[in-house]
Amino acid sequence: MEEKAFYKESKTIKPATLNCPFCRTADTYELGWLVRKKIDRLPGGADERDRAKFAKFMSYMVLLDDKAMCKNMRCRKRFDVSGIKTTAFI
Repeated sequence: MEEKAFYKESKTIKPATLNCPFCRTADTYELGWLVRKKIDRLPGGADERDRAKFAKFMSYMVLLDDKAMCKNMRCRKRFDVSGIKTTAFI
């Protein structure tokens, strides 16, 4: 079975405080995350190898946005999101 069969996927937005490297202003930005929650029961048609995989899997989030645009009206440059983990376990 594929890994996607063991998870329910949804998208969410979480706030994060970031600093623009160009103008050095700090502000709160809304970053997009993909949330993968482990399903309650093993899907039908799973064998012993799938049961072992399912026991090890955990719910987690993956950061989707890798760039943000500065909110300072004088700057407005795009910068890389850094200082935030790209994967977080729930």
